[in-house]
Amino acid sequence: MSLLKVNVVNGLPQPQSHETLDAAIARNLAQVPPRAPIIVLIHGYKFSPATSLSDPHRHIFALRPRRGCWKALSWPKHLGFGKGHQNEGLCIALGWEARGSIWRAWRNAQQAGDVLARVIQCVRDHRPCPVHIVAHSLGARVALAAIPALPAGSIGRAVLMAPAEFQSTAAAMLGTPAGQTAEFINITSRENDLFDTLVEWLLPAPSQGDRCLGAGLWLNAGNWLDIQMDCRRTRSEMSELGYRTPAPTALVCHWWAYLRPGLLRFYGDLIRDPERLNLAMLKHALPSRTRPRWSRIWEAVVTLRPNPGRRRGVL
Repeated sequence: MSLLKVNVVNGLPQPQSHETLDAAIARNLAQVPPRAPIIVLIHGYKFSPATSLSDPHRHIFALRPRRGCWKALSWPKHLGFGKGHQNEGLCIALGWEARGSIWRAWRNAQQAGDVLARVIQCVRDHRPCPVHIVAHSLGARVALAAIPALPAGSIGRAVLMAPAEFQSTAAAMLGTPAGQTAEFINITSRENDLFDTLVEWLLPAPSQGDRCLGAGLWLNAGNWLDIQMDCRRTRSEMSELGYRTPAPTALVCHWWAYLRPGLLRFYGDLIRDPERLNLAMLKHALPSRTRPRWSRIWEAVVTLRPNPGRRRGVL
């Protein structure tokens, strides 16, 4: 297993090892067997490698995250890295400036996408195999911004956790060479409805009436799968596949997509075992439609609403 930390600095990729990107990637790939996966991790809003308190490399990107934050769960560890197995692969953790206003982070995500494309192309210059992506929130915007700049076959699978990006951006990306040959798993939940709504209210949509990807993708694409993780039927079918995930406990949460037990292991297996977890099988097994926005809130309201019949002794 090899963990490479790369940051976006002044619009350029800068490895934390202070090597050139080419040298860092060559050195790390030399430690990785030819068929082992290469996975890029991309964080979302409020992280920044520029300060220790918000540094993702000490938080979700660390094999042993610093203590003191309930959201500090190691992505690499739960995706299958750091266990001492020969074929764990190369984990590339991409840090970018996502602090400040949401508008600033939104713009920075586009620039970080350009840097991500350079990182992936550099990997492929040394080893021409597909690179996989696991991204959360605005990190999904970074990923989708990079793909149009890449040639066909550059991306294997991209797992987008609660993506903060619009449907039309994803649809346009699917028409590009790399977008046509990659597979995308869009992880959604009604717990994220508030954040999806804020994206639609505050940020410039590419087209009128555009919605956030939390509502799923309206385009029927064979290489795109929406999975609504708070759906009872989804969790039941996931359990049949060997992934038991608990029901959500919060009405609103933006970090559920990696904090809920079992989900990161599922994402890791999506990348490491794509033949068993192929999209055709998953599309057949899992619900094809997402539930309406705010449905969890309305269910909670109905549950808490007083029942007049009970006050009259009616069961």
